[in-house]
Amino acid sequence: MRLFGIIYALVGPTLAGILITAALTMNMFTTNAMIVSAVIGFLVAVPVAWYIAKMIRENA
Repeated sequence: MRLFGIIYALVGPTLAGILITAALTMNMFTTNAMIVSAVIGFLVAVPVAWYIAKMIRENA
């Protein structure tokens, strides 16, 4: 669980930033678009971090 938390702390803001950048690239400058992009990024980061942590534990 600790490894998952560390990886999530790195993956969450990264994915949120990527999605916010994508929204800005598509000329979506509203506050709502930024918030939705960030929330989706943080939600998608949960299974990604879980998978990465699982792979690290299995191969360590």
